[in-house]
Amino acid sequence: MACSLSATLVSNSLHLNRITSHCCLHLHPTLSLHQNLPIYSKNLPKLLTTQNHATTTPFASGTAGVESPVLSDDTTSSLDSVKVFDLEGNGIPISDLWKDRKAVVAFARHFGCVLCRKRADYLASKKDIMDASGVALVLIGPGSIDQAKSFAEQSKFQGEIYADPTHSSYEALQFVSGVLTTFTPNAGLKIIQLYREGYRQDWKLSFEKDTVTRGGWKQGGIIVAGPGKNNISYLHKDKEAGDDPEIEDILKACCS
Repeated sequence: MACSLSATLVSNSLHLNRITSHCCLHLHPTLSLHQNLPIYSKNLPKLLTTQNHATTTPFASGTAGVESPVLSDDTTSSLDSVKVFDLEGNGIPISDLWKDRKAVVAFARHFGCVLCRKRADYLASKKDIMDASGVALVLIGPGSIDQAKSFAEQSKFQGEIYADPTHSSYEALQFVSGVLTTFTPNAGLKIIQLYREGYRQDWKLSFEKDTVTRGGWKQGGIIVAGPGKNNISYLHKDKEAGDDPEIEDILKACCS
């Protein structure tokens, strides 16, 4: 399902922007760039109306996403009950990831997402600066431990990886969700560029039932937190797929 919408988005983006060069898009072999979307005809109105809109908090920078220097008491209280799992299957309260240290924590859309693979590299490219400042680099994805393992093997991400099978951290942080936040012209153009750079979507992970029904529509974000479990000093909520904040803003929050 997600693949069909992605294919149509890419096709429309190519037409609207008159991109005529050959784009090496390796789409799922059973799908066409011009495939219709009858499967969504009944469900689309519901999906379009279940978006969580970003709160109007003060911006910490000029990036497109929502930035807030603090979280509400309700949000920090909700995070207290969230548990994530490492690649060995060990459950860890999410706040333990930054209770005794400072950490940059990235939240992926899902483990098969091509945009999230770029985000992982984008953050890992500055890991030497984070290491020098004693800051941990963490990535959390909504999905199973096996999905997290596949992501780790494919991406070679140099930070820590955790799975959130219940998606409870995403709900606690109130990340935005919905079809209109997932398939946008900007996201389509970014996907085209990433395919040109050699990045690939993992369609097998993307088509797993839990990803399609839940994680596929949820956007992620980035926080800088710790030390101290309620000490979250930076919050970026993606307003759409691929909405990465400026790396300088993250480094200013974690390492200055």
